Amino acid sequence: MIDDRQRALLPNGLQDLLPPEAAFEAQTIERLMAHFAAEGYARVKPPLVEFEESLLTGPGRLLAAQIFRVMDPVSQRMMGVRADMTPQLARIAGTRLSHARRPLRLSYAGQVLRVRGGMLRPERQFAQVGIELIGAPEPTADAEVVRLAAEALTGIGVRGLTIDLNLPTMVDVVAEAFGLPADQTGRLREALDRKDPTAVAELAGAAAPLYAGLLDAAGLADAALAKLDALALPAEARRLVAMVADVVKVIDLADLDAQVTIDPVEHRGLDYQTGVSFSLFAAGVRGELGSGGRYVAGADAGNAGEPATGFSLYMDSVLRALDAPVRPRHVYLPFGSGPVIGRQLRAEGWITVQGLAPETDPVAEARAQGCSHILRVADAVPLDAIDFRGA
Repeated sequence: MIDDRQRALLPNGLQDLLPPEAAFEAQTIERLMAHFAAEGYARVKPPLVEFEESLLTGPGRLLAAQIFRVMDPVSQRMMGVRADMTPQLARIAGTRLSHARRPLRLSYAGQVLRVRGGMLRPERQFAQVGIELIGAPEPTADAEVVRLAAEALTGIGVRGLTIDLNLPTMVDVVAEAFGLPADQTGRLREALDRKDPTAVAELAGAAAPLYAGLLDAAGLADAALAKLDALALPAEARRLVAMVADVVKVIDLADLDAQVTIDPVEHRGLDYQTGVSFSLFAAGVRGELGSGGRYVAGADAGNAGEPATGFSLYMDSVLRALDAPVRPRHVYLPFGSGPVIGRQLRAEGWITVQGLAPETDPVAEARAQGCSHILRVADAVPLDAIDFRGA
């Protein structure tokens, strides 16, 4: 037989979310979704599981190794459990909402499941919340997405927010200009992600001084842009710098507890992104709170797709950046209390816990049920006050 300890054991990267954290996560998600809705982002709800080929088109093709696969007993086709919701939003925009006016603003919230976790984020199942802005190529669209992420996170109480802007294609653009072979560029990209100047110098050849300058440019946005402007960059690389400079210029975070940094060679494995990308961090919090950036939605064989940008927030990390939830007021209603008083207390903001059988000691039962108050006549009385009076 399986004992209780074995039944409570879960696979690595999966966990039960218990009270009060489960309710706190749900409330936080709804606060974020309300913020998105207030700026015109309409909510969609894609399925948890869909046909494998649908999940692996566009940006989803890079998540193939992260998708759990199951056979659909009805259609006899392979299905996948979503590992990220962005590919689903791209599919919806390009099919069911293909005739909707652009720019198209969509928001989403749901659970995702991945085959493996990472070193900084070992969780394999977590809630993902985010937005997509589809059909808008302008830098003002990138700025809107970055600003909305910052406002939403600071609005729910995240402090010390850093928005790190990246140019995922910069490494390849410079490598191509210097004629570096693809396998060497791949190793170089890994060295740059590790911030390993020795390995970069060995792998970059004639481009080593330029890559060293790009590494050195990482930092607060204004200082980083000044250093980038001073580099002798190829024309396409300079276009990328101008792109991120345009985004920085139109982001207005003056009244927020947030700062913007730039790391021009950070890649983070975002091979599908085509322009400015970004990651969100909070001081003292492990892992990214979220990430986002520009990509092409709906691109596949015979379809060029359309410009898109957006971000995803990872709620497990977001919750670590917030103060612990304040437990709401619970009042115990001893057995026999009528429903009218319960409705009155709930209308005043109380959470009521109804006694279901006569109690020998109502105060002890109230305490056992996790209540801070008990109903006495028509008032919610603190348990500590009763104990102090000896009543």
